[in-house]
Amino acid sequence: MAYTLDDLRQLLDLERIEHNIFRGQSKDIGSGSVFGGQALAQALVAAARTVDDPGRSPHSMHGYFILPGDVDAPIVYEVDRIRNGNSFTTRRVVAVQHGRAIFNMSASFHVTEQGADHQTDMPDVPGPESLPRELDLLRKIAHRVPEERRSFFTEERPIEFRPVDPVSDPFNPEPMPPRRHLWLRARGPLPDDPLVHQSVLAYASDYGLLGTALRPHGLTFASPNMQVASLDHALWFHRSVRADEWMLFAIDSPSASGARGFTRGQIFNENGTLIASVTQEGLIRRRTSE
Repeated sequence: MAYTLDDLRQLLDLERIEHNIFRGQSKDIGSGSVFGGQALAQALVAAARTVDDPGRSPHSMHGYFILPGDVDAPIVYEVDRIRNGNSFTTRRVVAVQHGRAIFNMSASFHVTEQGADHQTDMPDVPGPESLPRELDLLRKIAHRVPEERRSFFTEERPIEFRPVDPVSDPFNPEPMPPRRHLWLRARGPLPDDPLVHQSVLAYASDYGLLGTALRPHGLTFASPNMQVASLDHALWFHRSVRADEWMLFAIDSPSASGARGFTRGQIFNENGTLIASVTQEGLIRRRTSE
């Protein structure tokens, strides 16, 4: 069964169950636990729904993944209205399942202001229309995916990805430089609500990061005995976002050590405007066979 854009929008449309408390559902995308990008996006929506000034939009969010989430249980998001300042609004969000915190996040919202404006240049890479969909590349090797997970990796998804420099064989990878570029966009039009576009981008921003830290070591998520998990994630919105138009995600990994990989990314629109930046550290542990 396809995982549609409407399904994603429903996941991000949280139920308010109290003044500062919201409830969300989950979608298993193949890992057996809650996708980190889903928790990020839902926490952002919960925080935003407690900001009463419509002129304030999120500019940064910093989250920690504490426990794997249960995809079969609702997630309760508790929002702490820490501060409503003259220019900035600060919120803290804790995601709870089975009486335990699985994720927490701080988010900041800022009034629209004019000021100094500069950015780095977008990398010179082929455009999205000249590249195959990642899903089509995965379907060519579907017979090598374990049968119990095959449908998750080959179904249609709400976000379309087109990698510029894909790994040729995820099951037998060659070492590659610790960087990657991929185009992404929502698979259909989205309403003209900035929070919808920001939350969809937050969802997608957890994709592709840790895999970049594995590249120089000739490893992927499919490598035997790999344990890969996001530990923390930070996202900054620099300029307005249209998540239903092509965006380039330029990722690199400056460091890996101590079973942790550090990654960072810049997200540009197709016109070359830098719209967001991301950093993440994650666990990249290769278990030893007993």
